[in-house]
Amino acid sequence: MNAQTERLTLRGPVGSIEALRDEAQLAPGETARGVAIVAHPHPLFGGTMDNKVVQTLARAFVQSRWNCVRFNFRGVGGTEGVHDNGVGELDDMLAVIEQVAPDGPIALSGFSFGSFVASHALQRLAASRAIEQVVFVGTAASRFTVAPIPQELHERTLIVHGEADDTVALSSVMDWARPQILPVTVVPGGGHFFHGQLPLLKGLVLRHLRSGAVS
Repeated sequence: MNAQTERLTLRGPVGSIEALRDEAQLAPGETARGVAIVAHPHPLFGGTMDNKVVQTLARAFVQSRWNCVRFNFRGVGGTEGVHDNGVGELDDMLAVIEQVAPDGPIALSGFSFGSFVASHALQRLAASRAIEQVVFVGTAASRFTVAPIPQELHERTLIVHGEADDTVALSSVMDWARPQILPVTVVPGGGHFFHGQLPLLKGLVLRHLRSGAVS
């Protein structure tokens, strides 16, 4: 993403996990707010940690004083293993978090399939970790059983979806969000990959992250 991007090789349940880490952009005297972990879209449909939406999320976190780590799920790029329909991918994400952020505040984010996996990581960690921010984009609620967001995290959660998403229908995300009374930010005319609207997406995420910042 930039000259400061660090390539990592982490330990996964079935072998090495390929990851990238970016340092928070800090003014003199500032400290990072924690570590944000971003999960990518479906591996069997070309999803990688270099996806443009994933990169957009990473930039927004970095510009909001978060160190950010994105990684390839098993079977993608330099990550060992084979696709496991979300089960093994959850183990991958938990292994990444354990190594890059063993303690301290974290933020969890994902795009499409990555949101599905991140939702279950959130469910697993909510009782034991300080989860400061949650950002899901194009949440794959029509294709997978996305875990609900704990009520106490609703004010720290941003759900963004494109009105014209033809991969994951907006109606399916609303069906997931409605029982939780969880707001969904809808981008008018937006598609699944937010072509031509990535600056708008980044702006929405930045506004959300900065509204929750503390000095």
